[in-house]
Amino acid sequence: MTAVTGGKWMERSAMETTTQDGTATLPPRITKALIDRLTGMVAAGAAGEKREPYEMIEVYTGKAIGSLPQSSPEDVVAAAANARAAQREWASWPLSRRLAVFEKAHELLLAEHETIAELIQIGNGKTRRMAVEESCDVPMVVSHYLKVAKRVLKPVRRGGPMPIITTSTEQHRPKGVVAVISPWNFPYAISLSDSVPALIAGNGVVLKPDNKTALCVLYGVELLYKAGLPRGLLQVVCGGGPDVGPTIIENVDFVMFTGSTATGRVIGELAGRNLIGCSLELGGKNPMIVLDDADLDDVIPNAVFAVYGNSGQACMHIERIYVADRLYDEFVRRFVAAAEELGAKAGARYDYTPEFGSLASVDHMEKVAAHVEDARAKGATVHTGGVPMTDVGPAFYAPTVLTGVTADMLHATMETFGPVATIYRYSDERDVIRQANATTYGLNASVWSKDLAHARRVADRIEAGNININDGYVTTYSSKGTPSGGVKQSGVGARHGDAGLLKYTDTVNVGVQKIQVMTARARQPFDKQLRQTLMTLRLMRKLRIR
Repeated sequence: MTAVTGGKWMERSAMETTTQDGTATLPPRITKALIDRLTGMVAAGAAGEKREPYEMIEVYTGKAIGSLPQSSPEDVVAAAANARAAQREWASWPLSRRLAVFEKAHELLLAEHETIAELIQIGNGKTRRMAVEESCDVPMVVSHYLKVAKRVLKPVRRGGPMPIITTSTEQHRPKGVVAVISPWNFPYAISLSDSVPALIAGNGVVLKPDNKTALCVLYGVELLYKAGLPRGLLQVVCGGGPDVGPTIIENVDFVMFTGSTATGRVIGELAGRNLIGCSLELGGKNPMIVLDDADLDDVIPNAVFAVYGNSGQACMHIERIYVADRLYDEFVRRFVAAAEELGAKAGARYDYTPEFGSLASVDHMEKVAAHVEDARAKGATVHTGGVPMTDVGPAFYAPTVLTGVTADMLHATMETFGPVATIYRYSDERDVIRQANATTYGLNASVWSKDLAHARRVADRIEAGNININDGYVTTYSSKGTPSGGVKQSGVGARHGDAGLLKYTDTVNVGVQKIQVMTARARQPFDKQLRQTLMTLRLMRKLRIR
């Protein structure tokens, strides 16, 4: 089999993933019985008219593997009601009892990583290594909140307005029912890792995965139930966003959404109309700055992963690389060579041999190709890639490197969300920081230097919610103890850290007054009350009581 990379034809072998009759050949673990069991978990068909099912596709072959039920608005209403009914009991459990469920879930999720990885690959097309790494994200999140949840959710007694005789206690109570609307690029990790803290906080969840990648999500939900989650607490609904999205938002108390900025605006507007909160992790046009003292032996392999990991389908992946003039020519030469080498290791297999996987669909591959063709037509240089790799699979697209990209090109400002990066030369540090910030997005950024103090000074001037020094994006995203979110049009709110748990709660203030000193005293003139109040405020400040 062959594919074009850098103007050369490179030979490669790929495991056949279709049978002679043209149907998809799935791994032995992924049986029809498993698929039928998982699709039977979707809340669909019972509360309203039945919708036409969605035909699930194995990305590697483009062949159908089964039908996914689609939820009607009536199904969504019923699912939210069922989650709310189960949530009342779940919220009454002591936190330690809820956490015990996730202690069991942690081991189940790890033990089933191979099946999870295969289900991810079927719907998404990523490499086996990337799929297994995705499967590990959920146990990492579970482990973090098992460690900190008691501290974070514990009521905190604080002083009231008058020392000793008044107190104020901060409580964190579950919101009720949370909607988690997840994307197709990291379907399992985002669906489960966003649902877990909502559940630990005492909420019910209505989860809507993307149709293309629902199987891995459903399997994860099955494992949570196996660990002891009360039946009905976590409901899965499936359908197109416009079909079920508004009904979901009308029937929940908080929305967690990951996806495009355009859809995020719609979600935010609907949440506002319903006076509920939302957390939105949206798109990015993420820059990497390579300072003139950076070690290219370190930079190149990390940059390759930061650009082409998951075939570029990551909100935090790098699309713009700014390289100091002194290193530019060598960087381009070595990065192009590394991209070509990676493309030669593409494959449609359920093992660890391929190092470069498919895009999630032919439609998405065509959108990525359109950005490259627009750049090519307007004068950009394509150093390698820039072509589909249909000999490997219908949705594969070669790792692509561009230079000469100008502001009038789609790829210059829009999120391409594929295996495409542009390299820019710079000579002035202040100017490159300006260029890095010259975007409506602000999700992730990367700075490379041997001088960490210098890199930190540059990082302090970058407008992004996640900034990695001497790394592309893994360090910030994997730091589960620190909140992770976007600025500007890359999002609202954060996941991970204390904030990633507390956002699923309402903060309640319980005040206690032991002696009636806060009300006006009978027959005491107001001017006398005012003098006493002002004197008390000055005294408390002087004594540092308040």
